[in-house]
Amino acid sequence: MYNDNPTIKNLDLVKVVDESAQGQVYGEVALETAPDGKRFYIESYGCQMNFSDSEIVASILGEAGYGPTRNLEVADLILINTCSIREKAEDTVRKRLRVFDKVKRKRPGTMVGVLGCMAERLKAKFLEEEKLVDLVVGPDAYRDLPNLVAGAEEGEKGVNVFLSREETYADINPLRLQSNGVTAFISIMRGCDNMCSFCVVPYTRGRERSRNAFSIVAEATDLFNRGFREVTLLGQNVDSYKWTNPETGEVVNFAGLLRLAAQVDPDLRIRFSTSHPKDITDEVLYTMRDHDNICKYIHLPVQSGNSRILDLMNRTYDREWYKAKIDRIYEIMPDCAISSDIITGFCTETEEEHLDTLSMIDYARYSMSYMFYYSERPGTPAARKLTDDVPLEVKKRRLQEIINRQTALSDELNRQDIGKTFRVLIEGESKRSDADWKGRNTQNKMVIFPKVAGTAAGDYVYVTVEDATSATLLGRQTTPSN
Repeated sequence: MYNDNPTIKNLDLVKVVDESAQGQVYGEVALETAPDGKRFYIESYGCQMNFSDSEIVASILGEAGYGPTRNLEVADLILINTCSIREKAEDTVRKRLRVFDKVKRKRPGTMVGVLGCMAERLKAKFLEEEKLVDLVVGPDAYRDLPNLVAGAEEGEKGVNVFLSREETYADINPLRLQSNGVTAFISIMRGCDNMCSFCVVPYTRGRERSRNAFSIVAEATDLFNRGFREVTLLGQNVDSYKWTNPETGEVVNFAGLLRLAAQVDPDLRIRFSTSHPKDITDEVLYTMRDHDNICKYIHLPVQSGNSRILDLMNRTYDREWYKAKIDRIYEIMPDCAISSDIITGFCTETEEEHLDTLSMIDYARYSMSYMFYYSERPGTPAARKLTDDVPLEVKKRRLQEIINRQTALSDELNRQDIGKTFRVLIEGESKRSDADWKGRNTQNKMVIFPKVAGTAAGDYVYVTVEDATSATLLGRQTTPSN
């Protein structure tokens, strides 16, 4: 979930373990400036929710007279949308703010703002101690941006980090500034009620609240009518989605929302992220099974394969319960692909407990995983109550063992697809060759294949897999057999 976006261009950033996802710059659109000449530049870090939020911010700023630009040097307003999940993200943001400060000194009057998850925790440092920014805006306060910008232009320090119990931005039509025109994200809920001991999200994004189901379906319909062919429904925990129609009292749960989205059009593919194991129900699984356009792919973070560590993490399930959930998914949808998040080196983790995580990778047969070693985040229950006592060199060694195990499994699973034919949605040209298309199958696997005359981005085609790596399927376009 944290590394699935294009990278910034022409910036000298240090990248480690798939950090290419971080730092997406918005502004690659035909209209580079607003009518009155004001321009904003925005970089995004963290999870898909942050990237989706940047599209909401872009829409709000557009209404306020600002146009997007990818050129940092000409921007009147420079924004960085931040993440506090990992220490690496915070370090990167601090480095970028120093770069922005140099731009600001060269161009007096330029304003710099920090958005998102780091805003609440570090507002005093950014504004008063380091004096690097003019604006600090939390994830529930983006509507206030125009007022805060206006105040900053008059020399005020703009701060709004209020966490709302109602804000969902349901009425905001996100500005798809750097979209491929084929796939898009739709935020269906905000916040999180799962108090995992290692996680800052409940403190930076607030409590769960769900969007109006009709507004979600309307957004999906609008995207389809504009040529998009795939939407990903986003939430910190999508399976806990619940919206009550104020007029009828009818409750729409996540399975019901999936059905509504799938009914927009058979050619609109539906994905979702992220699921919490405790909340994904049989009703959701049967809904996925029964609709061809709901992709057969579930991101189901395990975090650890050991029951004691899971209890310390406050994940609300143990090893055997999680394994039973995996069994149930494969029982209902044998062709479903499952991916995961894994944290190694959590507080007091022993070598034997680390081996439990390695064995869980084998048991669950993850198609891929996002893998990290534990990084203590200030303000979390783990930071307050537990001791981060696993040495860094041990964390790194265990992480490499997990990466090696997952890479080998991904390679094995992908090679099992050789000879199979999949329906693939063309997303665009391959990064390596403009003679090839890239796209994904229903299991979310990337497929690369030579272009065939008459095909274009947004088309569905059938591709027979001829070769594979641990990350990619390689094939050729074919005609499906009856």
